[in-house]
Amino acid sequence: MKAVTVATCNLDQWALDFKGNLARIIQSIKIAKQQGAKLRLGPELEITGYGCEDHFYEQDTHLHSWQSIATILEGDLTNDIIVDVGMPVLHKSVRYNCRVIMYNKKIVLIVPKKALAMDGNYRENRWFTPWLKPRTIETFYLPGFIFTLTGQESCPIGDAIISTLDTAIASETCEELFLPNSPHIEMGLDGVEIFTNGSGSHHQLRKLCTRVELIKSATSKSGGIYLYANQQGCDGGRLYFDGCCMVMVNGECVAQGSQFSLRDVEVITATIDLDEVRSARASFMSRCSQATMTKEFPRVRCPIQMAVDARAVLPHLSPIIPVKYITPSEEIGFGPACWLWDYLRRSGLNGYFLPLSGGADSAATAAIVSIMCQLVVTDIANGDQCVLQDARRITGDKDYTPKDPREFASRIFFTAYLGSTNSSKETRDRAALISKDAGATHKEVDIDKVTEAFNQTFATITTKTPKFKVHGGTNRENLALQNVQARSRMVLSYHLATLLLWESGRDGSLLVLGSANVDEALRGYMTKYDCSSADINPIGGISKTDLKLFLEWAGKNRNLPSLLQVITATPTAELEPTTADYVQSDEADMGMSYQELSVFGRLRKINRCGPVTMFERLVAEWSHLTPNVVAEKVKRFFYYYAINRHKMTTITPAYHAEAYSPDDNRYDHRPFLYNTKWDTQFKVIDELVERYNQHKANNTTAPATTSSSTTTNVLQVNL
Repeated sequence: MKAVTVATCNLDQWALDFKGNLARIIQSIKIAKQQGAKLRLGPELEITGYGCEDHFYEQDTHLHSWQSIATILEGDLTNDIIVDVGMPVLHKSVRYNCRVIMYNKKIVLIVPKKALAMDGNYRENRWFTPWLKPRTIETFYLPGFIFTLTGQESCPIGDAIISTLDTAIASETCEELFLPNSPHIEMGLDGVEIFTNGSGSHHQLRKLCTRVELIKSATSKSGGIYLYANQQGCDGGRLYFDGCCMVMVNGECVAQGSQFSLRDVEVITATIDLDEVRSARASFMSRCSQATMTKEFPRVRCPIQMAVDARAVLPHLSPIIPVKYITPSEEIGFGPACWLWDYLRRSGLNGYFLPLSGGADSAATAAIVSIMCQLVVTDIANGDQCVLQDARRITGDKDYTPKDPREFASRIFFTAYLGSTNSSKETRDRAALISKDAGATHKEVDIDKVTEAFNQTFATITTKTPKFKVHGGTNRENLALQNVQARSRMVLSYHLATLLLWESGRDGSLLVLGSANVDEALRGYMTKYDCSSADINPIGGISKTDLKLFLEWAGKNRNLPSLLQVITATPTAELEPTTADYVQSDEADMGMSYQELSVFGRLRKINRCGPVTMFERLVAEWSHLTPNVVAEKVKRFFYYYAINRHKMTTITPAYHAEAYSPDDNRYDHRPFLYNTKWDTQFKVIDELVERYNQHKANNTTAPATTSSSTTTNVLQVNL
């Protein structure tokens, strides 16, 4: 038996927080050493934080990174353990995203990332260059203060394998795992037994399974040990890095960290037998044949004995465990809650304010804040001093220890029902119940005087007074009267957020929460600068369909029973008067259901469909509708998408959760000024509808022997 103990971790790093990031790295190394690990792996760019973006251009960022390395090297942290950290490195005036690997106060090797992430939320090519020299190493000359400290003038940099006294180790970084021809394939054939992947992978609903399957496949075919590290937390933007560090052996999981946690540092270790890897590989004869033909990688020697002497110490090998997955509803509950906690504790402010309408979206937002409070109380009860100190700073009470989630919420979570004559008793009562369940400090405010002041001012200027449509007004008047209510709520929300703590004799201010879902943003079904404009929005990347599932889960499992009343309520903005013949409804206003919006969103973003392609896909999938109806729905969607796209340039920073998010700021790079007529596209759709209808008419009279190939030709259109 050749037993090796290895360690990987989740770290909650923060962009440009060099002092805090270094402290967390050092803590993780100490824990790894205490648990007997011979190798410690950390997340991608852990020294700087992943989200530095254009700060990577600054020489200060590189200076402080090397200062952090110097601190790690000067003590005994790297004695008898390989320490693998992530940071940017400038080599020959080219900036690389690197792994810096240290042992016994020396830098053994610098490994630049070979494939950069450039899709979705990622823009790594903006700041870094991939290492495009396979199986090549060069000399990297270390900063002068590193030489003064360690006596080491240079180290190798490049695509190489670390050869210890008893095994071989190689690095991958995040995106490289996702490649069709990942580096671990050929490195494994060249004898690498331990693979490391320091990653910066963000949370997205239902994404974890994809990541886990890739990690499994890295060693399931031909054996090996795979260590995966990840960031966990919000490092400065919309993304939440969801941890879930793990160790896999021959395709089986032997250790897994948490996916969502308030902990700043989480280290997991595993003890595995190198002989299991060697036995599996040596018995796979086809792999052995491929291995003999593999071109050799350069090797860098690291004189460490990784395996313990089984004759002197009887090691306890880590057993195989099932990978833990949670449901999308749980992901919605825990991911945004952890993101909110990071945002609150790092912003320096003292709580959250939420305009609570009694509808599904604001109810879901309140539930997420409530879950955040529950997590805080649980971690404090488990002895997390960091969470306790943050809670005391936020509440302004240095002797306070939160013990009850609702009591804690009453200090940091404030809600208000901003009602008008158009509001119903049902939503008012629901808002009060939801607030009570969450433990928030709740207010009820009448906005009629505010909106009436705007209307009177307009009447003074123009001598005209706008009316609602149900009172004989035009569509333009009706829209203006709805918008002034919505915008008044936003202004009042910020006013309350600034003064509510002052009212209770406390210092500080509150962050305003938005609660517009991803489908509303996609359709533009919101007033610009209304309550969708806030400081941050925890549900802005989540679909209405998923939010309803979340409300049911939270109502039953997180001690929030009032949420169950919201699920069956008709979504409504309550901005128009209700009459015997008319009740405002979101889906009626939009001319499409939320479920249809989700379909449009996925086809637009994930499947990259324009109007014509979307129509063709939906004609086939929505067989319950005629081509004419499908065409009308697709046209309506693209028309409103186009006229409302400008709203995405001001959309509230939202937790990223859904792959079809229309967030213009960092994710969805499309124009905001469109030709809303879509002349060419809609003309082609009309031609297709005519051909479909003609085909249907012909099909009712044509012989039954009509071939499928003939059908296809009939439906084609020349583009």
